[in-house]
Amino acid sequence: MTFGLATYFDKLDLSEAIAHELAVAQFPNRKVPRAGWAELPLRGLIGDPCDLERRPVMPAIETLPLRSQRDTSNATFLLPWRDPAKVATAAGIYGLIPAGEFQPSSVAAWDKENDFDLWRSMVRKYSEESLGEPERDGSQGEPLDYENWPLYRDLQAAREKDRVTTYCLGIGLDTLTLTATVLTAVVMDDDVFDDLYGGAVDVNVEGVLVTAAESSSVSDGVPFTEDSVTRLLTHEPMASPCACSLGHARRFRSQILER
Repeated sequence: MTFGLATYFDKLDLSEAIAHELAVAQFPNRKVPRAGWAELPLRGLIGDPCDLERRPVMPAIETLPLRSQRDTSNATFLLPWRDPAKVATAAGIYGLIPAGEFQPSSVAAWDKENDFDLWRSMVRKYSEESLGEPERDGSQGEPLDYENWPLYRDLQAAREKDRVTTYCLGIGLDTLTLTATVLTAVVMDDDVFDDLYGGAVDVNVEGVLVTAAESSSVSDGVPFTEDSVTRLLTHEPMASPCACSLGHARRFRSQILER
């Protein structure tokens, strides 16, 4: 993959516009049963959605975090609900945590390279969305020293001991907005997860974390079982990256949990 510089609104100004264009074309009071290209002039200009030279694409990195018990092969996962009062996109539905586009952690020019790493971006989002730490959004002048950041250092050490394992589940395009997402999963041994994320917040800057009804802590998560995943995919409002990641992780459950 080859990347250049862009801004959040380079993506948003196009992706949200074509979503609204289709919504207007499909408005219930219209007599046209199905929108055609004549009614979707902006979408028509994009052409092939997989031709990434025709439009700006800022891929999000979205992660399914799995808390795994090696002795039983049971697992749970964190599930956030996106509060419409707090977010501009994908509101009122379930998503993944952590999730977000890349941005450097400080205004220093060299941080574009220091921070430009899938794993580092995922850890930063973990700290913000799961633990409620301040967002390192690039507005500060102090670069982030990853090697001396306790959370990153501990996670990196756990990865080196194969107690935290990362997977790429694919790269997808949303069929409505054409936004791209790098779909990932992180499997953590339960004791590692509890040490690092046992203090997960109930409410963060984007919404709330949900858990199973019988659980007393959001860090316990939702059971990663066939019944639980099927119910979410068929009966609950879910963001397409979340649904895709859950579906892929369920399909390859034995491979990603039997480490």
